[in-house]
Amino acid sequence: MTERKDGKRTGGGLGPVLLTVLLDLLGFGLVIPLISFYAEDYGATERQAIALLGVYSLAQFAFAPVWGALSDRYGRRPIMLLSIGATALSLAAFALSQTLWLLFLFRLLHGAFAANISTAQAYVADITAPADRARGMGLIGAAFGVGFTLGPWMGGELSVLGITAPIWLAAALSAVNFVWAWFGLPESRPVHERAVHPRRLARLAVWRGLSHPVVGLAILLTFAATLAFAMMEFTFPLVAEHRWAMNERGVGRMFGLMGGIGIVVQGMLIHSLVRWLGEARLVGTGYVLNAAGLVLLALAMPGATLYGACAVLALGSSLANPSLQSLISRGAGEDEQGTILGINQSLSALARAIAPWLALVLYDPSRRVAPFFAAALIMVAALVLAVPATRRTRVSLLPRAPESDSSSPARKASGSAGGPDPSA
Repeated sequence: MTERKDGKRTGGGLGPVLLTVLLDLLGFGLVIPLISFYAEDYGATERQAIALLGVYSLAQFAFAPVWGALSDRYGRRPIMLLSIGATALSLAAFALSQTLWLLFLFRLLHGAFAANISTAQAYVADITAPADRARGMGLIGAAFGVGFTLGPWMGGELSVLGITAPIWLAAALSAVNFVWAWFGLPESRPVHERAVHPRRLARLAVWRGLSHPVVGLAILLTFAATLAFAMMEFTFPLVAEHRWAMNERGVGRMFGLMGGIGIVVQGMLIHSLVRWLGEARLVGTGYVLNAAGLVLLALAMPGATLYGACAVLALGSSLANPSLQSLISRGAGEDEQGTILGINQSLSALARAIAPWLALVLYDPSRRVAPFFAAALIMVAALVLAVPATRRTRVSLLPRAPESDSSSPARKASGSAGGPDPSA
């Protein structure tokens, strides 16, 4: 690592952190195409199969702020190593499970230990200057995009080797990542910067983040945007099959297009765009594109219009998400990065847990695209909320003159005597 001008270290551990995020999403995506078939092999009903998907996000909702707060107290490295190692073991145990209740248990544990994205974001915040924060969060978003793109596709292809083959691959990749992180992940948070007192679970409630004077509204914004996107994500395969007559390969191509756009925008372009337009404008622009993309998706027919709708939707998410995460990170105090980012990710996980059930309530054969329209309305509401949310965060980041300058007797005398204004 090298030293920044403000004394913080940069570089060094970004690779293992990005790989961790990539493998988390890859492990999640690998299981998606086969988990309902896998559960049904052990006697699960259709609703139980949906619940098996949902317990992962519920566990992330509960544990994301826990790992973030513990990383504030004990450092990022030990929490990352614990989560990576336990993720590998949970996946292996899931593949070996022979009963439905064990599938639920180890799926729950997998979600709990894979809820380390808040720690990864806090690590990036530790090693990046505020001006570069959006770029760091964009790289995490790009890792999300790669996992989101490759995971479902690889899971479907590997299932021909056996229904547990994708799960074993995910476990093996996590084991490799553990070894890499053990040797290649330095600690980013020196001992003297860590939180002095461990935060109690009672103080990790969601309301603590939502009531934060600077980033509370921005965290609520994360929940709304994630809920809208997850409703689309869950419903898309059903609409693709029954409305657009697409097969699994076609669905995979659409997700691949969205993931590829995310990789390019968040991994390569977001830093320059933030310097040009700023995070707040990119959040608003992204939400406009998200709402438009969802409406276009609901109206689209097979062919170019469908690809165009997916591209607009992916572009909007790629602009808004890293920009919002950057604002939240910059608005949080140095001693609460892990805690606030953990609560933020917890709300995001809660949205992903709620979205499937909400989409199913709205979805039926006579109105298959109703979840898309509902998601578009949520994005419009998010756009309205984005104005005060981003303004509050931006105001907190403005440089302030020391109070002694404006209240000193000399300054008052100068002003009363009609002397020159130092700010002129």
